[in-house]
Amino acid sequence: MLNKVPEVTIWFWIIKILCTTVGESFADWINMNLGVGLINTSLIFTVVLAGVLGWQLSTKRYIPFVYWLTVVVVSVTGTLYTDILTDSQGVPLALSSSVFVGVLAVVFGIWYARERTLSVHSIITRPRELFYWLAVLVTFALGTASGDWTLELTGWTPGVSVLLPLGLIVTIVLAWRLGANAVLSFWLAYILTRPLGANLGDWLGSPSSDGGLGLGTAVTSVIFLVAILATVLYLTRSRSDVIETSDPAPRAVNLGRERIMLGYYAVVAVATAALLVWAHQQPHAAAASESETPAPSTAHLTPKEATGSFPPAEIAKFRSIAADTLVKLNSGDQAAATTRVTDLETSWDHGQPTLEPKNEQAWHFLDSEIDQVLTSLRAPNPDKATEVKALNTLLTSLG
Repeated sequence: MLNKVPEVTIWFWIIKILCTTVGESFADWINMNLGVGLINTSLIFTVVLAGVLGWQLSTKRYIPFVYWLTVVVVSVTGTLYTDILTDSQGVPLALSSSVFVGVLAVVFGIWYARERTLSVHSIITRPRELFYWLAVLVTFALGTASGDWTLELTGWTPGVSVLLPLGLIVTIVLAWRLGANAVLSFWLAYILTRPLGANLGDWLGSPSSDGGLGLGTAVTSVIFLVAILATVLYLTRSRSDVIETSDPAPRAVNLGRERIMLGYYAVVAVATAALLVWAHQQPHAAAASESETPAPSTAHLTPKEATGSFPPAEIAKFRSIAADTLVKLNSGDQAAATTRVTDLETSWDHGQPTLEPKNEQAWHFLDSEIDQVLTSLRAPNPDKATEVKALNTLLTSLG
C-alpha cells in the first residue's frame, strides 16, 4: 500500500486553503438557500462524509481528486459541528476551542501510542489513515472555533483578520526551516489554514463597508472552485505530489535544535496571546464607527417601504423562516424555535452584501427587527409573549 497522503509541498498548502474556503461557502449555500437548517445540513454532510471517506479508504494509492474531495467534505463537516455548538447550543467559543484542543490531544495520543508516529508520510496502513482523517476532522472544528473566537475577541475586519493566521503560518515555516519538529510544524500549520481560508473568503466576499473587497459569496466560491479544479488537474497530470515509496525514510533530525525551536514556538504563542489581549482591550472598529457616524434612520416603515427594494424571493425566504420559527414556538418547542431562528440570522447576514446597497434605510430597519427576534429567543429566560410579539412584528414588516 502506497502512502495515501500527498507530498507536503507548496501545492498542498495552496489547495488546502482553497478547499477550506469553498467548502464552507457550499455548506452555507445549502443551509441558507435550501432552507434545510443547520442540524439537517450537518446530518447531510455526515452521510456524504461517510460515503466519500469510504471511497478514499478503498483506494490503494493517493488519487488527487478523491483525496481533495474528502478534504473539502471533512472541512465542511468539521465546521458545521462547531457551528452547531455555537449557534444552536450556545456553547461559548472559548469553551468549544478548549474542548477541541483536548479531543485533538487524545486523538494524537492514541494514534502515537498505537503507531509510534504521527507523520503524514507514514500513512501506509488502514489504522494510520483512519487516525489521520479523524485528526483532520478535529483540526477543522478546532480551526473554526479558534478562528471565530479570535474575531469575537478582536472585532477585526475581514482584511485584518487574514493577517494573524497568515503571519503564524509564516513563523511556522520559518521554524521548520530552522530545524523545528516537522510533524509538530505540519499539524500547527494544518490547523491554521482553516481560519486563514475562512477569513480570506470573508475578505473577498464581504462588502467594502465591512472591510471586504465586495466580490460576493457566489463569485468568491466560483473563483476558489475553479482554482481547486485547476490545481487538482495539474497535480493529476504532473504527479508532483505523489510519494512513490511505501516505506518512506525518516527525515534526519537534530534533537538539540528541535528543543530550541520548541522554545521559539512558546515565545510565538505568548506573543500571539498578548496581541489578542491587547486587541480585545481596544475599541472595536464597529463600535468606533458607530460613535463617529450616525446610524441610518430606523424610523418605522410600512411593509412596502421595508421590502419594496429587495428581491421578492429573498423576502419570501426570510418570511418562511420567521413563520416556521413562530409555529415551533407556539407548539411549545422552544429549543426547535431557537435552532430555526439561527437560519434566519445566517440567511440575513449572507444577504447583506447584496441587500443593503439596494436600500440602506430599509435594510437597517429590518435588521433591527431581526435583532429583536434573536434577542428575545436567545434570552437566558425566554418570555414567550415577548418572542411572539417580536416575530409577529417582523412578519408584519416582511408583508
